Amino acid sequence: MTVFSDNAHAATRAMRELFDATPLQRNDHLSARFDADIWLKREDLSPVRSYKIRGALNAMRKVIGDQDTFVCASAGNHAQGVAFVCRHFGVKGVIFMPVTTPAQKVNKTRIFGGENVEIRLVGDYFDDTLATARSYCKGIGAHFLSPFDDKDVIEGQASVAVELLQKLGKSPDMIVLPVGGGGLSSGVVSYLAAKSPETQIRFVEPEGGPSLTAAIKAGKPVTLDTIDSFVDGAAVARIGDENFAVLKNVAPQNILLAPEDRICSTMLEMLNVEGVVLEPAGALSIDVLADLSGQIKGKTVVCVTSGGNFDFERLPEAKERAQRYLGLKKYFILRMPQRPGALKEFLGILGPDDDVARFEYLKKSARNFGSVLIGIETSNADNFAILFKKLDAAGFSFSDITNDETVAQFVI
Repeated sequence: MTVFSDNAHAATRAMRELFDATPLQRNDHLSARFDADIWLKREDLSPVRSYKIRGALNAMRKVIGDQDTFVCASAGNHAQGVAFVCRHFGVKGVIFMPVTTPAQKVNKTRIFGGENVEIRLVGDYFDDTLATARSYCKGIGAHFLSPFDDKDVIEGQASVAVELLQKLGKSPDMIVLPVGGGGLSSGVVSYLAAKSPETQIRFVEPEGGPSLTAAIKAGKPVTLDTIDSFVDGAAVARIGDENFAVLKNVAPQNILLAPEDRICSTMLEMLNVEGVVLEPAGALSIDVLADLSGQIKGKTVVCVTSGGNFDFERLPEAKERAQRYLGLKKYFILRMPQRPGALKEFLGILGPDDDVARFEYLKKSARNFGSVLIGIETSNADNFAILFKKLDAAGFSFSDITNDETVAQFVI
């Protein structure tokens, strides 16, 4: 009887026809920071800058010969992986993407697939795109490639664990895995259960898309009412059925949630300090190291950086969210007296490291006062306590709206 680990090894050998094993690199910066032996499994350095190519390759190679047309629905990494493998095998791929997909992702998918891939932009929301893709696939009798809820995809993603154990040459004390739909995590868990059962596993989900957490609590996959799509590579409303069958016994305390704004600070740290470009989902495993600091001291830890498809047009947003998380930028509504010298008085209250990032009159609703939106950046979060104390003493009325998401949607 063929066991899962044998299939994972066969999948890994098949990968070598298409691309070399992704690097396993010790990170001196993180190792020093957490007093541990931290290694990064760099899936962001695969040919399509994510691990998704693995599952696509394994699922397609098993049916090549019986099938020559493949269909998928994806807004990003899965689409690119499928496109790359379609070109490799010389088969046709029809890839459905939401109309709202950034042009950069559409163009990369087209480049990877070349003449072998047809891209159809359908639906404003992914659920609409997925439904259309499935209906089309059934209508023409093609093979549908699920991004995660498929046993062959799970086997393919397990090749990540095969490679890292081969490269490390020993069992790590802990592996930290990002979780979206569960393809990567269920594959790695299944392989380690046979080959490295002593290795502890920690799972990390974006705070705005905790599909595994919800499923563990309910005892079955459930659909989240809402998700924050910022971590687009892992913000999945429902974990896959095949994936949950593997992950259903995960202890709740071994699942960590990463706040989206904190993920941004981790992305910027890796970019500025290490020169490593990670997408939000790719930064998940590194982001929770601080939460695990008491468990990993002196240990060998592998973090899987799952992807690096980051659109640099999103960099200002990432910087904004990181600054807000770190307390280095705040927005507030100031009631500015409409008298000569009031603005000069306010500016005189600012400290030497306080910079005005935004200053905008919202309205003049009274004769004596006007409402002003103020954005302030500073070098130390403690500076805001000093600033607010000075504003109170000077009689300026203000409201901090930094963390008021409803207001922020309209004015920030």
